[in-house]
Amino acid sequence: MTSEEILAQFGPREAMEYDVVIVGGGPAGLATAIRLKQLATEKGSEVNVCVLEKGSEPGAHILSGAVMDPRAITELFPNWKELGAPLNQPVTGDDLLVLSETGAQRTPDWLMPRNFHNEGCYVISLGAVTKWLGEQAEALGVEIFPGFAAAEVLYNDDGSVKGVATGNLGVGKDGEPMDSFQIGMELHAKYTVFAEGARGHLGKQLIAKYKLDEGKDAQTFAIGIKELWEVPADKAKPGLVVHTAGWPLNDDAFGGGFLYHLEGNKVTLGYVIGLDYQNPWLSPFEEMQRWKTHPSIKAHIEGGKRLGYGARALNNGTPQALPKTVFPGGALVGCDAGFLNAARIKGSHAAIKSGMLCAEAAFEAVAAGRQSDELTAFETGFKASWLHEELWTYRNFKNWFKKSPLMGKLMTGVEHWFLPKVGVSVPPWTLHNTVKDHTKLRPAAEMPKIAYPKPDGVITFDRLSSVFVSNTNHEEQQPAHLTLKDASVPVKINLAKYAGPESRYCPAGVYEFVEKDGQDQLVINAQNCVHCKTCDIKDPTQNIVWVTPEGGGGPNYAGM
Repeated sequence: MTSEEILAQFGPREAMEYDVVIVGGGPAGLATAIRLKQLATEKGSEVNVCVLEKGSEPGAHILSGAVMDPRAITELFPNWKELGAPLNQPVTGDDLLVLSETGAQRTPDWLMPRNFHNEGCYVISLGAVTKWLGEQAEALGVEIFPGFAAAEVLYNDDGSVKGVATGNLGVGKDGEPMDSFQIGMELHAKYTVFAEGARGHLGKQLIAKYKLDEGKDAQTFAIGIKELWEVPADKAKPGLVVHTAGWPLNDDAFGGGFLYHLEGNKVTLGYVIGLDYQNPWLSPFEEMQRWKTHPSIKAHIEGGKRLGYGARALNNGTPQALPKTVFPGGALVGCDAGFLNAARIKGSHAAIKSGMLCAEAAFEAVAAGRQSDELTAFETGFKASWLHEELWTYRNFKNWFKKSPLMGKLMTGVEHWFLPKVGVSVPPWTLHNTVKDHTKLRPAAEMPKIAYPKPDGVITFDRLSSVFVSNTNHEEQQPAHLTLKDASVPVKINLAKYAGPESRYCPAGVYEFVEKDGQDQLVINAQNCVHCKTCDIKDPTQNIVWVTPEGGGGPNYAGM
């Protein structure tokens, strides 16, 4: 049955009314909710706020490095230390390494560009911080609905956003309602804020419907693959932050590694690769595993135990590609819009600040009795904020690297080491990008094959054992949430021309080509999906569309 047929048979859906509905219980969404409630308390008024979170709890789907700049969370909660926010490990040192296959060259402290300085920041689990933010939101009266995925945007007759509908539960693989079927519910609001993270399913639709990216640069993305380790006490260096460039990538791809020492003998490490890479034989997962074998990285984790694994797409964060963030009845915040600062390798402070700015505009509108118009004060507030100043300062970082790794390194030094030395804080030039990531992949016959070593099960691992430690689970009977516009395209085009890149760019083993009755076919193991969104971005034919599975499904990250 189609969704329209299900609605006709089992509807109408129950509806709940709020002043503000927020889709996504990450740092941006929760900061929006918290700031709305804070303003209501300050003004002695009421504002009804709810947050929909598709994960089993706030933080369950959150994945980030992460080194956190505390500026925004300090604005949100000046007393966050007294409130017990899990920012426990200050940064104690920065290492920036340029790797060759067997060696490493450390950038001297005096030559370190400003974007790699992390004084005053904290090494954190963003999942733990998000869980804490959820607790603060609930204490202020925010209604949080974990395990509920917003599956559809609802519109008023005038075209403005009315709210969202959650997905139906208990639909079988054949699309038919099962005995356990429950129809979704509608949440209506004066304003709906979308905070789904990078390449948000509904955010993507809204950008297209309202042409929010018209006249903007092409938004580009990267994939980040991360592991959490527990290491022997004699290897622990709490607060040490390590970033790497160079090996194992060649010059036709951009990427780098990170390794951060948390408290409690924990190390979080991972690899980020731009999704504009050209070689279809490249596997981001395998590159990350290979990177761990480098002596400079292996030395930190040897003798330790891997505790967790995850992957997530991230925006490359140039403000030139930031879409218009408001539309009739709603707004985009955090990485759903693209507020990440890629140069500083930080997004959580930007997500929180964007949510706060949106909340201030939404509260003002609700208090004035308005609804379903554009929150223009959000964009005005952003342009006057320190966040805009910060992002504008670093606006060229990714675009220089798109020219070449050498150009990227050289111009990062010019813009963020030399210019500040001569009193120029903001580069006087602006680079632009008009090329989308999926268009960069070249035919397999034109590119060299890459031979990756087999995992040893000690330092390096395979995909399936990695997905196991991500605690990923989906209701097996539901329809696959990874859909194809045309089922013939994967074999006829992707396999024939690009050697089936989806079998390599997916970090969870979701896609595999098998031969059956003498014919190649694509098998989609949707139950493995860690919701990274890479396939939705990198598929060269843009034939794969990620849609929301049943709420509560996906990874259940712990300590990530």
